[in-house]
Amino acid sequence: MKTAKSKLKTSRRKSAPAKAKGDKWILRLYVAGQTSRAVAAFKNLKSVCEEQLKGNYRIEVIDLLKKPQLGRDDQILAIPTLVRKLPVPMRRIIGDLSNTERLLVGLDLKKHT
Repeated sequence: MKTAKSKLKTSRRKSAPAKAKGDKWILRLYVAGQTSRAVAAFKNLKSVCEEQLKGNYRIEVIDLLKKPQLGRDDQILAIPTLVRKLPVPMRRIIGDLSNTERLLVGLDLKKHT
């Protein structure tokens, strides 16, 4: 007797990428001072937001040297870290955000291929 093998497709994404059609995006960038990585992360994030979200976003830069308690809520373990608060679900991206492809996929602006 033969058994049918079912092919399971696993995907990290179950729905289409989020789009910024009128929704306000809230992004928090956690840094520790004005380091070169922090400045690069902000510059890269701002560039992608201007291109993809066209004004429908707010970037909150949180310096953990000045307010370390704010990193506890989002469980920040490395810096710089970007946290997408809205739209849900929340997402985290660690690093200077120089890899645009990874940033777009991480923000759910582009489908993972």
